[in-house]
Amino acid sequence: MLALTVMSRVALKSAREIETMRRAGALVAETFRVLEPYVVAGATLKDLDRLAEEHIRKAGATPAYLGYGPRNNPFPGTICASVNEVICHGIPDGRELQEGDIVGVDIGVLLGGYYGDACYTYTVGKVRPEVQGLVDATRASLNAALDLVKPGARLGDLGHAVQTVAEGRGYSVVREYTGHGIGKRLHEEPTVLHYGARYTGLKLQPGMVFTIEPMVNLGRPETRLLGDGWTVITADKQPSAQFEHTVAVTQKGHEILTL
Repeated sequence: MLALTVMSRVALKSAREIETMRRAGALVAETFRVLEPYVVAGATLKDLDRLAEEHIRKAGATPAYLGYGPRNNPFPGTICASVNEVICHGIPDGRELQEGDIVGVDIGVLLGGYYGDACYTYTVGKVRPEVQGLVDATRASLNAALDLVKPGARLGDLGHAVQTVAEGRGYSVVREYTGHGIGKRLHEEPTVLHYGARYTGLKLQPGMVFTIEPMVNLGRPETRLLGDGWTVITADKQPSAQFEHTVAVTQKGHEILTL
């Protein structure tokens, strides 16, 4: 899930804290594996939401998104389920998946006082070649940014890597929604942009933990928020894909906690 608010400074995590976050991240990854066989034509988004909640609670954790947000409009699901033109924050309702759909599933958990957060875009059966290209480019843009995470790198390097891969393949990068720091709070500093210039932005240090979660559109980058106050779609109704990992900066490089 994307940052709505952030803290005022970056909190470096201790080895003990990162170990706890490693457990939370492993549960997120495990939940994706549980869901994968059920992401098929005819399944409903509610089906996926129920399966995810059951697995997370059975592991002794709490769904991070359920009830998140303002008191007058808390998020109603365990997962965000974003189909086709939905960029992010899709509400898991009774919609049935169809052959050729793509669905971005965003999962967050709270375990041992710390959060894990990741997103994966599934394809439902065979999708159009240009949509498969979008999914592949989005995954590649995330991996390009992850490869650069190490002490001394800058956040601008990561955003530049995402932008270079996505735009180089003919797609557009969403600007309004970002990655974020994570720890005892779901959303902390720093804000992680998915575009930018090399050698700019915050310098990375060991102990920083944050998400990188590019949202890449088949068409134009503009977005539109729907009336439910959560669901964000592409303004031109073209498909959008998202991939996300939680990553820790280590002394020698990085560790992906949600791999």
